[in-house]
Amino acid sequence: MVRVTGAAFALLISALAFIAPTAAQERVSPYDSSDVIVEFNVMVPMRDGVRLATDVYRPAADGKYPVILARDPYDNGSDDDSVAEGHAWAKRGYVFLHQDVRGRYDSEGSFYTYSSEGADGYDSQQWAGSQSWSSGKVGMLGGSYLASAQWLSAHLRAPSLVAIAPRMTPYNYYKDVAYPGGALSLSSRIDWATLMAGHTNQTRKYDWKRMMRHLPLATMDRALGRDMPHWRDWIAHPSYDSFWEALDVESRAAETDVPAYSIAGWYDVFQRGSLTSFSDMRTKARSPRARNGQKLIIGPWPHAEFPKQQLGDLDFGPDSVVKFETLHQRWFDYWLKGQDNGVMQEAPVKLFVMGENRWRDEQEWPLARAQYTKFYLRSAGKANTRAGNGRLERTAPGAGEPTDSYIYDPENPVPTIGGNLMFAPLPAGPFDQSSLDGRDDVLMFSTAPLDKDVEVTGPILVTLYAASTARDTDFTAKLLDVHPDGKAYNLVDGIIRARYRKSFEQPALIEPGAVNEYVIDLWATSNLFKKGHRIRIDISSSNFPRFDRNPNTGNAFATDTGTQSATQTVYHNKRYPSHVTLPLIPR
Repeated sequence: MVRVTGAAFALLISALAFIAPTAAQERVSPYDSSDVIVEFNVMVPMRDGVRLATDVYRPAADGKYPVILARDPYDNGSDDDSVAEGHAWAKRGYVFLHQDVRGRYDSEGSFYTYSSEGADGYDSQQWAGSQSWSSGKVGMLGGSYLASAQWLSAHLRAPSLVAIAPRMTPYNYYKDVAYPGGALSLSSRIDWATLMAGHTNQTRKYDWKRMMRHLPLATMDRALGRDMPHWRDWIAHPSYDSFWEALDVESRAAETDVPAYSIAGWYDVFQRGSLTSFSDMRTKARSPRARNGQKLIIGPWPHAEFPKQQLGDLDFGPDSVVKFETLHQRWFDYWLKGQDNGVMQEAPVKLFVMGENRWRDEQEWPLARAQYTKFYLRSAGKANTRAGNGRLERTAPGAGEPTDSYIYDPENPVPTIGGNLMFAPLPAGPFDQSSLDGRDDVLMFSTAPLDKDVEVTGPILVTLYAASTARDTDFTAKLLDVHPDGKAYNLVDGIIRARYRKSFEQPALIEPGAVNEYVIDLWATSNLFKKGHRIRIDISSSNFPRFDRNPNTGNAFATDTGTQSATQTVYHNKRYPSHVTLPLIPR
């Protein structure tokens, strides 16, 4: 293939007439010689001359077909599942493109996480729309980074891009990916950073239990024997600044003009991103077509896995299993082929209510009929452990209610057990939390056994009034469903780093001993707490290794080589009414 550079390339890109594959490259796939033609490693040029390897699957019959584009950093599409996917789309009357992103596998250039996906996505969409076999209409699909590649390019509004289908996607890369609540999303970030540290996937056997405790965080890549500039850049930017602003799709909703079918999971590490992108686009997208062209489905699923009815310790039943390819085919048949298949007449939101284990159609997210109800943290001063006297009540506390205290020792953090996780070393999902019942550094506040079913569906916030002996520390919160047999299953959790209690842009240390308000975003859930169950909120200062341990020193982030303990005091009285706000759904 001829490589085009300089002025000649500028002329080509202006006309959107990118280089087509030569006849020598084109060959018939051995999978189905009569129906599908496959062209492997078609080198598609970007505006700077870098060429991206793209496998093209197209119907053998002459004609112009709509295009499905998947831009992938994780493999070069040579595995059996990827090849089968390409053939399946071609047999449905589409051209399917599997493209290695810049700097990965068979593509040219250097890979740096997320940075090239906007421009490269635009150029690839335009190339796909201008080929002789293309109808000019392009859709994109894929999960995780493949979903990022969709949103990061969507605001550029390539004329050929008609619809997207992002699955389990980040949206604000500070809040969703790196620093939810201002704390480093340690386990998912370091594991993923090592995977993406080279031209191909870099899988190694690490002693993660030991490595997660490595200090200082700034040198963790070196301790792993790796040179990871992207990791060090993440560590160098613990506050929301221009580094993260460049990747903030959330701030560009008004510039974006594309229908999207968002697939989300209640236990996905990027759950907030999927839910926020849907609600943002419904109200802020550039055109009525885009605003009205948003769909959301959210089920009891973890990150980047196809649904199974068993997740963690719970079985959500066979109805929880959904075939994403069926959703995608109906979506793209409508937008790219113009088939009136009824997909846009269906409710815009389909959510799975856990506990009840059934699907329900909704008209919006969050639900307009939700009744945001405060449940107050109450105790007689000893909410520590499950055997303590912590209560969760709708009645507000009085003036003289005592405080609760615990010692947070970063050398003995509360271990992560399930939740919204990704990759090593721990599985995502709901798990019985009973192994934490005896920890004195966990305050547990439970309702009495419910006298009727209570549905909680929507975003959840904990408002905590607390003091610490440290200049900086963390506070965590977790929502649990306690079953009659005593087993307590996690639904969702969150964290707030004290220095970011007022702003993620301008950190401010706390005065030891002073009472501050902390708002902890637990993201969202949908769960039916059945009659006889209890609703429980756990308060602590660590959830490790989901989040990094706050060393309690107040020093510059990621520089500490040691830690110190802090005494935490939680207030719940008339002046400082600590509470959780639950979105109750009338039934």
